[in-house]
Amino acid sequence: MSHDGTDNQHAHHSHHHHDAKGFVRAVEHASKERGLRLTPLRREVLQLVAAAGKPVKAYDLLDQLREQHGNAAPPTVYRALDFLLENGFIHKLESINAFVSCHHPAEAHQVPFLICDTCASAQEVCDERVAELIEAQARALGFRPQAQTLEVHGTCRNCRKG
Repeated sequence: MSHDGTDNQHAHHSHHHHDAKGFVRAVEHASKERGLRLTPLRREVLQLVAAAGKPVKAYDLLDQLREQHGNAAPPTVYRALDFLLENGFIHKLESINAFVSCHHPAEAHQVPFLICDTCASAQEVCDERVAELIEAQARALGFRPQAQTLEVHGTCRNCRKG
C-alpha cells in the first residue's frame, strides 16, 4: 500500500461501481437470506445508487425516479433509502448528505470513506483494521458503538494529477 493509502482501495472502488447489476443481485440474495422484502421501489432506488458511481443525493434520486414514473413522492424515496441504510446495503455520507452503495452488502460493518472535495467521488476503505481500532478505542472508554462512518475529506488521485 502506498503512503497515502490509495493503491489497493482504488482497485476495489473501480470494480465495485462497474458491477452495479452484480451488486443488486448480491443485495437481493442477502435480502432473501435475511427474510427482508426488497420491494420494486427499494430495488430501483438501490440500482440508481449503485449505477451513480459516486455519492448521490436523495433529491437527485427523486428526479431520476420521476423521469421514469412521474409521480414519485419524497417520503417514498426516503423510506426506501432508510430500509437500504438500516440493512447495510448503502451508506450515508453525512458530511455531504449523499448515499453510496456498500462494498459488502451481505455483512454489517463499519466503513471509512475517502471523499474528494474536487470531484465528489468517494472510496470505501476496505481495511478492517481501521474500524477495529476505532471500535477498540470506543470500548476501552466504555462506549458501545452502534454505527460509524468515518469520512475523510481531501483530493483524490485523479484530481491531484489534473
